Amino acid sequence: MNLKEILSKYNRIAVVGLSRDETKYSYLVSKFMQDEGYKIIPVNPFADEILGEKSYKSLDDVDIEFDIVDVFRPSEEALGVTKTAVARGAKVVWLQEGIMSSEAEKYAQSKGIEFVQNKCIMKEYLKIFGDNYA
Repeated sequence: MNLKEILSKYNRIAVVGLSRDETKYSYLVSKFMQDEGYKIIPVNPFADEILGEKSYKSLDDVDIEFDIVDVFRPSEEALGVTKTAVARGAKVVWLQEGIMSSEAEKYAQSKGIEFVQNKCIMKEYLKIFGDNYA
């Protein structure tokens, strides 16, 4: 599945590492995706609510369905997040720009899960659907 198919087919994004700080990249990217009609599900152990949505302490605590797990955590945490995402039924694991893990990639692929790494979901959205802003 290519990125356009992923971004067209799936619209519920659990964001692991979503900050409450409105100046942080995770917040700005998630706000943009929310404004584009995606359901954002914040995962942050230190927040009760972000972007007007209930925040969950961990991916295991999320009690609603999600399609994409968007990861804003260090590369060293990617494998653990990927394993949890797969166990929870995610269709896609997306590691944000600067985050890479060959172990997480191999694990996701072995389970038949789409895997994207070192790419910003907002930038990819704009590359694919940017004509909507012309």
